[in-house]
Amino acid sequence: MSERFSELAWMLREMGIGPLWRRRNGQGGPTTDAIEGQAQAKAPHGVGVLPPARQAAPRGAHAPDAEAERAEAIDIAALDWAGLESAIRACRRCKLAATRTQAVPGVGDRKPSWFVLGEGPGEQEDQKGEPFVGPAGRLLDAMLAAVGKRRGEGVYITNVVKCRPPGNRNPEPDEIAACRPWLERQLALAAPRLILAVGKFAAQTALGREDTVAGLRARGGPCVLAGSTAPVAVTYHPSYLLRTPADKAKAWEDLQRALALTGGDSSGCTASPPQQD
Repeated sequence: MSERFSELAWMLREMGIGPLWRRRNGQGGPTTDAIEGQAQAKAPHGVGVLPPARQAAPRGAHAPDAEAERAEAIDIAALDWAGLESAIRACRRCKLAATRTQAVPGVGDRKPSWFVLGEGPGEQEDQKGEPFVGPAGRLLDAMLAAVGKRRGEGVYITNVVKCRPPGNRNPEPDEIAACRPWLERQLALAAPRLILAVGKFAAQTALGREDTVAGLRARGGPCVLAGSTAPVAVTYHPSYLLRTPADKAKAWEDLQRALALTGGDSSGCTASPPQQD
């Protein structure tokens, strides 16, 4: 009976349940301490039984901690650029914090004309701590150069979510919502004349509409995020354009519309869409 009891206690512990039995008035079955000892003795070699206060969170769950609680208490609207970037790097507001190498706040001119908004960091961005590096970043730089723009000069680049989704999967709604206050503060500080949203999730977040990139790029509209009412121009994500180079001509049209929205001229532009590296 004792052996069977300890087996049950160990299984309940592993599932994060129990103990369910306590001695009352000095009478009855084994004490909690006795259950703990029997369960530990029954556990396989190398497997510990967690005490109640240290039970493991379910897989994929976001376990709150002191750092997360401090992040929630931050007055984001009062942060300057330095404070904002520091807070983003320390952020644990969603489950992406558990799998990232580092958060990627953004890079570029802090008083930009163009605010380039992507979806989320990829593997190389997660390692380097800068958005749009690698082949997609080189293509984005070529796209900007084609209309007389340069990374860091009148251009700020960031993403909807600041941490890499595992396996470069799409960002999930709760992750986008957790990062939204950071993005809105970036927009308020940057005060850009234009938001260039690249990819579906960036466009949907900036415009507040559910649609395909094709539908959103044709319509555009004002930004619905707090902190900015700048016009939003939508185009394809550079990663998509690397896979589908035939759509670079459409991206070129999008960049021309973006220039028109800000009253820019194309005197410094190339005569044709940027080519793949």
